[in-house]
Amino acid sequence: MEVIKVTPRGYCYGVVDAILMARKVASDPSVPKPVYILGLIVHNRHVVQKLQQEYGIISLDGTDRLALLEQVPAGATIIFTAHGVSPAVKEVALAKGCTCYDATCADVTRTHELVRNLTAQGYHIIYVGQYGHPESDGVVGEAPMAVHIVETKDDVDALNLPAVPLAITTQTTMSQWDTADLIEYILQHYPQAKVYNEICMATQQRQEAVVEAAAKVDAVVVVGDRRSNNSNRLVQVVRERTGKPAYLVDTTDDIRPEWFIGCYSVAVTSGSSTPTGLTRSVISYLETLVPQQNQGDSDVTKG
Repeated sequence: MEVIKVTPRGYCYGVVDAILMARKVASDPSVPKPVYILGLIVHNRHVVQKLQQEYGIISLDGTDRLALLEQVPAGATIIFTAHGVSPAVKEVALAKGCTCYDATCADVTRTHELVRNLTAQGYHIIYVGQYGHPESDGVVGEAPMAVHIVETKDDVDALNLPAVPLAITTQTTMSQWDTADLIEYILQHYPQAKVYNEICMATQQRQEAVVEAAAKVDAVVVVGDRRSNNSNRLVQVVRERTGKPAYLVDTTDDIRPEWFIGCYSVAVTSGSSTPTGLTRSVISYLETLVPQQNQGDSDVTKG
């Protein structure tokens, strides 16, 4: 089968920086051990497992960062993940005497700074994001009484905001098209709100590239972890923007040849926290598939 390799794909700079920081901290003999990561450094289980196996890093999996802190002994070393954390989490960690390292992506840090600055000026923030996602939780934690998370139009309808200045901002890894639609809807209700679209450039470029590629092929495969929001959004935008079938796979074990009956070409991309080796394996596997017509007992077979 013909395989189109979509670019850009794979690691963004925020993921690279976070992984490099974790390796550097764990390798530094002056740093107290063991090293704990409060959550998953990035949303990819292969990255997390490798850091544990090669560097002895302990990743505490969970969405409530304050609850995870209870598992960390006083004076230990903590790394905050690329998704960012609330000020309350940092305060508790420091109060426990922990040595803290912050791997928050620079784009996420910018959103935190924006929210702090606006709320200090008396603004309330309508934050377009995913409920329960660590990035959203961290940003909302900057000003819990003034930041209002919305994920759907129903959430917007349910808002009961005070008569104060309003601003709109976003999680960095959302679908840019869904986000634009929701912002337009919010502005219908709150036309005076200032808009600060914080979807990161890496997310936008990957979404635009995969949609463009999808128009030229029969199907799309996204290599990524199911907990990765940006990976799921790549699947979503292909289906919604092009109508083409799109599948999220973690490894070649997840691929089902029957997905490609009647397909002669497929585009492959990957989430921004997906190791390159996994994507290469998926590409190699798909290149061995022999296209078959969708007739009777026809199937897609390996060459």
